[in-house]
Amino acid sequence: MEGGKKKDRQKKSPTEKVKLSKTKKCENSEEEETAFPTETEVQECPVKAEEEEEEEELVDECTERKDQTAGRKRKKKRGPRKNRHSDLDPQTVSYFQRVVHILKEGFSTDEERALFVTNVFAEVSGKEVSLSSDQLGSVVLEKLLPYVTVSQLYSFLSAFSSSFEETSHHRCAAHVIETALRQIPHFHQHLHDTVAEEESSKSEKTEGTRTLEDVVLHLCATVKVGLVDFCRDIHASFVVRTLVQVLAGIWLNTSCRGSSKMQDSSYSNRKQTVNPSQVKEYEPPESFLEQLLAFSTCVQENIQVFVTDRVTSYVFQVMLQTLQRRLPDACNELCTAVVNYLTSRNPTADSSSLLIFLKDHSTSHLLEKVLEAADKKLFKKLYKCHLKGHLLSLSLHEVANFTVQRVISAAPTAKLFVKLFDELCPGLEGILAKGHMGVITQLTLACVKHRAQQENLLNKLMEAFHCAEPPSRQITCAPLFLSLLAYEVHYALSDEDCDRDHQPCETRNLQKVNYHGSVLVQHLLQFEDPTTVLISLMAMSEDDLVTLACDPGGSHVFDVLISNSNIPEKRKKKFLGKLKGHYVQLACSKHGSRVLDQIWKGASLGKKQDIAQELVAKEEELRRDTFGHHIVRNFALAHFQKRRRDWDEHQAADSKLKKMFLDILED
Repeated sequence: MEGGKKKDRQKKSPTEKVKLSKTKKCENSEEEETAFPTETEVQECPVKAEEEEEEEELVDECTERKDQTAGRKRKKKRGPRKNRHSDLDPQTVSYFQRVVHILKEGFSTDEERALFVTNVFAEVSGKEVSLSSDQLGSVVLEKLLPYVTVSQLYSFLSAFSSSFEETSHHRCAAHVIETALRQIPHFHQHLHDTVAEEESSKSEKTEGTRTLEDVVLHLCATVKVGLVDFCRDIHASFVVRTLVQVLAGIWLNTSCRGSSKMQDSSYSNRKQTVNPSQVKEYEPPESFLEQLLAFSTCVQENIQVFVTDRVTSYVFQVMLQTLQRRLPDACNELCTAVVNYLTSRNPTADSSSLLIFLKDHSTSHLLEKVLEAADKKLFKKLYKCHLKGHLLSLSLHEVANFTVQRVISAAPTAKLFVKLFDELCPGLEGILAKGHMGVITQLTLACVKHRAQQENLLNKLMEAFHCAEPPSRQITCAPLFLSLLAYEVHYALSDEDCDRDHQPCETRNLQKVNYHGSVLVQHLLQFEDPTTVLISLMAMSEDDLVTLACDPGGSHVFDVLISNSNIPEKRKKKFLGKLKGHYVQLACSKHGSRVLDQIWKGASLGKKQDIAQELVAKEEELRRDTFGHHIVRNFALAHFQKRRRDWDEHQAADSKLKKMFLDILED
């Protein structure tokens, strides 16, 4: 395209957009347009108001990330631009402003985006380390890295080979390295591919490294030499965590649970740019597993550091999770090393010193991961030697109760679970009084998992909520569980009436559904015999059921009830039939409309006709509602009203098709 031709900016392709606006002096030039401006061209271009705002946003993002990493919450201050942007020269700042602007505008094809990224990386070649260590440059590189090719990723990581330790400890460069490492799983099939000579020659690499696998192994060698120092640093520790996951070929879905100060850090709160096609798991090469095992050995040799230090503890937890999947023997050795070290701290104490560490915020998190990763033999040893007889007191502790939850969920056999159950059950009401509902819900879920002690738990729960005796009160258990209120509190009884029978005429509207109460009822409905809870739910008033269906947590009770094969279809229909006359109210609720959708999917043709008939009367109201208009569309209410025969045929065919698929799945 000739430089003298004027073209509307909105009509330009993304490839043409990358050309910066020329000044009047440039308009008459005969220069051919390139895919991305050089830094010389950027120098000729005026900075527009829109670009100034983008720079402000970028700087705010950099500043906020810096403050969060330091564990501080600081108000943003709008100072003069010259004091607020990065240390880059104005020419480079303008260049990166334009890069971000083009990324925001987007691309019409993947080819255009690939060409754009290639040209940008050509411009930053040789300056990767310095740009990554700059606030503004690091943010831009993080936005670009998810779109690199395998050769570009090789060149980029190779540039850090000689300064990997220094840059990993840098507050900005660590983000960039972590983002680059996150892209490796996407190219797991090309780890052994030799990089083209022209690509590899551009990067600052170690002699002999020609594949992406070689680069990763070289970085691992650097980390192994100073692993403890890496893991102690808040920035470098995240790089190590990511590297460990890359070596294991497993991408964990969460960061380790930690203190609020750690969770407020930039690494956990920042919006990480992850490749949409990023794989979650892949088979790593043997060399990666060897490095992972070497890391494990190094950690075991320095176990006192990884157990007692808060930051290194998080690296240790990630190590356990990955080893459990890839190298279970090494994982078990690591778990044993932790237990042996902690129990040796106070050998003269009357009880196990492990109990002291279970009440510590940092160490308890680590021990939770140990319990989850331990094999059956080690788990039994932990219970017999350290936890037996202390579970109830631990479940009442504000910190240790979380570890008790992990003990319950990780119990490997039904026989061992029964022992845990018998120890905890006598103090069930005390646990409820403390508000440690996680212990109760985990206990209920374990009863479902092991198919044991279900009736005993239900009886103990009714005793704790004071609705077991007299027997007439048992019909009220569901609303009591849902609201987590004892019988006397829910029905506002005086001390004189605390022991009287429940009166059928006595009603009390369900005011609020407790989240943990909803989870408890969901687990109870999955028991082999959920009759007691189901009858109690059916005894609730229609208004209470609507309240339950429209509640964020309560709506999931209907999901379990509808999908549970242990509940007879007749009882399901009778229970769901109580919502008749309230379909419009459900349809206009965010969570109620989802419940109505679930009812519709499992309804017969006759039931669908009844629902549609009730909704059609309020069709205009539904169309105007934020959630109701989705119901109008999904249920095809316009066709129901105007083309009834076609609607019936379509719904009948749909029901027949679903039944056919269910029969196939059952076979």
